Amino acid sequence: MNKEVDLSKYQIRTDLAIDYVEENKELKGVKHKTEVVNGIKVTNVELDDDNELSKKKGKYITLEFEDVTDYKNREKIIDTLTFVLKKLIKPKKNSLGLIIGLGNDKITPDSLGPLVVNDIIVTNHLYLVNELSKNYKRLAAISPGVMGETGIETGDIIEAIVKKVKPNYLIAIDSLASKSIERLNKTIQITDTGIHPGSGVGNKRKELSYESLGIPVIAIGVPTVVDASVIVSDTINFIYKNYAFNKEYMKDPKSKLTFNNVNYLNKEIKENKLDKEKLLGLVGTLDDEELQMLIYEVLNPIGYNLMVTPKEIDFVIEKLSKVISISINNSIHNLEKMSKI
Repeated sequence: MNKEVDLSKYQIRTDLAIDYVEENKELKGVKHKTEVVNGIKVTNVELDDDNELSKKKGKYITLEFEDVTDYKNREKIIDTLTFVLKKLIKPKKNSLGLIIGLGNDKITPDSLGPLVVNDIIVTNHLYLVNELSKNYKRLAAISPGVMGETGIETGDIIEAIVKKVKPNYLIAIDSLASKSIERLNKTIQITDTGIHPGSGVGNKRKELSYESLGIPVIAIGVPTVVDASVIVSDTINFIYKNYAFNKEYMKDPKSKLTFNNVNYLNKEIKENKLDKEKLLGLVGTLDDEELQMLIYEVLNPIGYNLMVTPKEIDFVIEKLSKVISISINNSIHNLEKMSKI
């Protein structure tokens, strides 16, 4: 029986460079380094022009963290994100920054960008009347909406604003998609390569980048949705990991008292291919990418490959937007550390 499946024409949506880097440790034209900063996992990925990821040359910095609704975690994320942004954004005196909140404020998982813009300290109007304090830099901000609301390509709106207002740099915030449910609402990606609005939900629009706008573009994104195929494939992998963990863990009688409270995903589990194939059959012979592609192939033609977001998304999006807006304000303006949320 031929167990090979042609999966080349199927692609799981993801906007995160780290999704590809973790799957492939050695890649042409890709340099990456991971370190822990203030309890936050920070991965720096640098891509050359000729790279195997087929992504734009530039820097992709990923912050991975635990529950953003926890106050102490938010403090750490804000400090780390501010540090990263200060390295990427170095505004000169009187230079104007434009903050763009991409997305639809009427759809919760897509409302991150507009919510961030609501809390940006905008100052350009004060500069224009010579009332800007020396502790503040010039900032303007706008949420251009989505094409379904305006009838106008989002990229065209932003291009027109850039031509008229003439900012020196642009920061775009948007919701993303990931190939892993473990990264959902627990990852922030910062890149200097720009962004395609709507790419996370398979609705890629006109690119916002240095090439299209003529100014540096920093993109900040958080994966807020995943394909149903990702959830199914991850669940299948979790079944095996839970099985392997139980098999190993239950050997120790001392551990049985705390058994139900242990997160097996945080434990080092030795994979046994024979056990995996015995438990999952033919599916157990597939690697992670093949498994995701196979499930995509099954769900997509019948319209069941839904975009999924957690039930607590309203609360989480609010916290994430505050984290990003505070970090942007702290990294650009010469302020004392802003109070946290």
